Amino acid sequence: MLIRHGAEGMPWGGEGRAVDLVGACRAFVSVSEYGSFTVGAAAARMSQSVASRRVAALEERFGERLFERTARQAVLTPFGRDMLPVARQLLLTADVLEHEAAAAKRKPWRLAVPDVCSGAGLARLVAGARRQGMTLDLRVAAPARRTELIRSQQVRAALLAVAPDQATWSVPLGLAAAEDPGVKRLYLDTLRRGRTTTGPARRIWIQPEDDVAHIRDPLTRLRDAVGLQPAQLAEAADLTAAAAEVLCTGDLLLCSPAQARAFALSWRPIGEASFARGYALSATAPGDPQLIRTRLGEAIADCLGVSGPPHPGNAEVA
Repeated sequence: MLIRHGAEGMPWGGEGRAVDLVGACRAFVSVSEYGSFTVGAAAARMSQSVASRRVAALEERFGERLFERTARQAVLTPFGRDMLPVARQLLLTADVLEHEAAAAKRKPWRLAVPDVCSGAGLARLVAGARRQGMTLDLRVAAPARRTELIRSQQVRAALLAVAPDQATWSVPLGLAAAEDPGVKRLYLDTLRRGRTTTGPARRIWIQPEDDVAHIRDPLTRLRDAVGLQPAQLAEAADLTAAAAEVLCTGDLLLCSPAQARAFALSWRPIGEASFARGYALSATAPGDPQLIRTRLGEAIADCLGVSGPPHPGNAEVA
């Protein structure tokens, strides 16, 4: 159905007066069903004066009377009888539109998130979404799996691992040990075995979330540059396994400050270079990333363990 507009793009109404077309038709239909402005207005949950004004606005716009008014009743004119079925159809369409809008708001957003997010952080994210009128259905997954989920459109949006210069959210990475190292920074070259070194070489454990090219490759190059053995950079099956190795040995865990706190480890930045996890939002619909960042940016940052606000100027990942 085509809903025409008046001069200068204004909705229905004479001389630039905006008219609520749906509300006016609701008054028209209700009055016609009850044959009375007083009873019809009450049934439509509006005052008699509002119903009268809305019907009068329709009549002014159409240039024809819809009712013959008497002291006790309102009787449809022939023009009014012709317009009544169309008005009823418009109300039906409007009701369907409102129902679909409400259903769309209740529809869960499937969002793929990193498996390093804590249970408490994820709970706060879901709760924050509810306060914004959004229902989240979270899919916890490793980096490669999150990419596949959004590529195959199994989720509506995903937090993808990207290089820090492409990221909306960045999480600093450093090395965590079971004992306080007594220094402000941990340098990889201090892990190099000397001729008189005894015992096993200390390893740096990488968890699956950091087994991505923009973290793993420069860390591998740094390992080689400072003379560490290849086996001193080890990939763990999961975070729990990596943390367990660190807790019972002198090994180190590449992790965020929040993860170190969760395992009661001492965290220090890496001395030779800076490392960080980067995250950007990818979505199946063009407008969704901006919507999620606006409504949930702070909750996502909290969930990821970000220090400071997200970077609003960075674009989403296509």
